[in-house]
Amino acid sequence: MTFANNRAASIFALIALVAATAATAQMQQVYRYVDPEGRVVYSDKPPPPNAREAQAKRIGKNTIETSDMSFSAAMAQERFPVTLYTFGCGTVCDTASSMLNKRGVPHTVVDVGQSDGADKLKRLTGGLDAPVLQVGDQYATGYNENRWQNLLSDAGYPKTPAPRTTPVGRAPAPAPTPEPSTATQAVSPPAKGGYPQ
Repeated sequence: MTFANNRAASIFALIALVAATAATAQMQQVYRYVDPEGRVVYSDKPPPPNAREAQAKRIGKNTIETSDMSFSAAMAQERFPVTLYTFGCGTVCDTASSMLNKRGVPHTVVDVGQSDGADKLKRLTGGLDAPVLQVGDQYATGYNENRWQNLLSDAGYPKTPAPRTTPVGRAPAPAPTPEPSTATQAVSPPAKGGYPQ
């Protein structure tokens, strides 16, 4: 009996060790950082020394199911990151930003009204005309919805955002009913047959 109990305990310990090892193997180290160009990078390689806002994260195997983005959007973002160069140019810039948001494209916004943003735009296009959409190493100067949509589609971004799996927010709380103050007078509804005098 003692031998059987020891053997069962050994088998149980071995199963627990294998399960713990498998769970650890499924966890993966991922790094998030901002590169010198201002782009957010996710990688399984440690960030370079000149990276800013470096964070180490451990993820499990079900990251696609829990991600806000679809798999195709995540792959497109990894291969062809999107940058919108813009400034307070009114309707044109607002429409350009809105198009990216409606399509659900994750993107970085560079304000060319700031000196560092203007420098980045000048290095990319040689000029200071905005808005500019950069998808990977391709770019389009000036807002042209068809051209921008084609750049995004060619890079593999989905045409519509992934469906929401969580509610956007709570229903607004009902407004509190004000208590009558001493300055207000209550009025009764009219009695049958007429109004009060």
